[in-house]
Amino acid sequence: MGMKSRSSARGEPRRHGNVALLALMLCSLLALSLIRGRFAPIATSGGDAIKSEDATAVVSKAAADNDTGDDGADEAATEAAAEEKDKGEDVQPKSGDASGIAAGAGAAKPTCYETSRRSDTCEAAGDVRVVGSSQTVYVDTLEREWKTKPYCRKHDSFALSHVKEWSLKPLPSGAGAAPRCTSNSSATAFVLSTGGFTGNPFHDYTDVLIPAFITARPLGGEVQFLVSSYKSWWVNRYVQIFQQMSRYEVVDIDADDEVRCYRSVVVGPTFHRELGVDASRTPGGYSTADFRRMLRDAFGLERATAAPSGDRWDIRRRPRLLIISRRPSRGRAFMNERAMADMAASLGFDVRVGEPETSSDTSKFARLVNSCDVMVGVHGAGLTNMVFLPAGAVVVQVVPYGRLEWLARNTFAEPSAGMELHYLEYAVQLDETTLSEQYPSDHPVLRDPMAIHKQGWNALKTTYLDKQNVRPHLGRLKNTLLQALKMLPHGRDD
Repeated sequence: MGMKSRSSARGEPRRHGNVALLALMLCSLLALSLIRGRFAPIATSGGDAIKSEDATAVVSKAAADNDTGDDGADEAATEAAAEEKDKGEDVQPKSGDASGIAAGAGAAKPTCYETSRRSDTCEAAGDVRVVGSSQTVYVDTLEREWKTKPYCRKHDSFALSHVKEWSLKPLPSGAGAAPRCTSNSSATAFVLSTGGFTGNPFHDYTDVLIPAFITARPLGGEVQFLVSSYKSWWVNRYVQIFQQMSRYEVVDIDADDEVRCYRSVVVGPTFHRELGVDASRTPGGYSTADFRRMLRDAFGLERATAAPSGDRWDIRRRPRLLIISRRPSRGRAFMNERAMADMAASLGFDVRVGEPETSSDTSKFARLVNSCDVMVGVHGAGLTNMVFLPAGAVVVQVVPYGRLEWLARNTFAEPSAGMELHYLEYAVQLDETTLSEQYPSDHPVLRDPMAIHKQGWNALKTTYLDKQNVRPHLGRLKNTLLQALKMLPHGRDD
């Protein structure tokens, strides 16, 4: 009996200890749930999420390793490769898009949501006050603070390091607490950035201009662009495009001393795809063709289609071919450019050679491209000028040696369909690359390109894009150009 009492006495502290441990575990779980509720991304009704001010952005290593280089199309390569896995899984924007704000149908609280793998957009309606000098938007209907970088490359840490962060905050209450309006407008304010990789055509269109069109088109010109990380030379280059999308002046918002007041605001444009618009995701079904129509209006381009001029004997009926030229020091230059031009002329082409990088007049170069029926260029930012080609024209992308077909496909091959262009590809072979003059015949650069791919993007870019020039075999290229000729209406009697 006594032994049993002693045993019971010894077990009593143990039971108390277990109860205390259980209570501690329950408290920990409760604290964890509270922390998760505060720091987890806020989901939209569509199941998409954007990280709030308290969450830490996650940047993929592939994007972080990406660098600017000197060619816009190349910076997209890592992102494009990652997105290849995500085909068919694009995030759909929830209802209540920019067109809803324009119609006054915005929700009581502003909504930040993921519009694609590359872009986040924040929208608000009510008493909106923009203080550009501090990159802040105050909204009376907002109950919490949000932060975003208004540029369509959200997982690319290098690009975003050149993009200023914007805050959306509740409008302070109390006498004199809120910034007083010094400017009022009935337009929708649209904050976007020209930081990131802007400065080359591919990113100018893919990251900024086409996403701006996607967002602004439903607003019917009643939108004012507030440009962060403003570059005057860049805005001047594309001012005609902004004038087509808006009835209002473009504002260098970071340097602005005004407190600009609006009834609605959009912070961050919407990305759909490389050099394109997904008509299934736009109100009214506007598409890449509508964007190209806007470009023709902006730059005064005469040709909507690649139809020939005059009767079949008129010299103006000759199809015009443009060779996109590059300097050998930049890589991917045609080393037999003159011979290529002579061969194309012998086929009946009216040949022009142009180097986009040396043209400071966007309108002038756009008119040159629009006058052409076939455009030939090595993979690179210069091919972005295909946005100016008339529908039914032919793009010939010369793909450098090194198993780069995937890169060519993502950046220019796939977008060509949305532009209503014919697409041909010319793959450079071993005897057509200057790499064969730089490396012994048994070197992995020549014999096993995938071994170089496995070393990462920087190794691939340096080897196959920066150091390689090409010398297409005229016989092979002639067959490609003859194929292009068959796609054009110039030789037909009708």
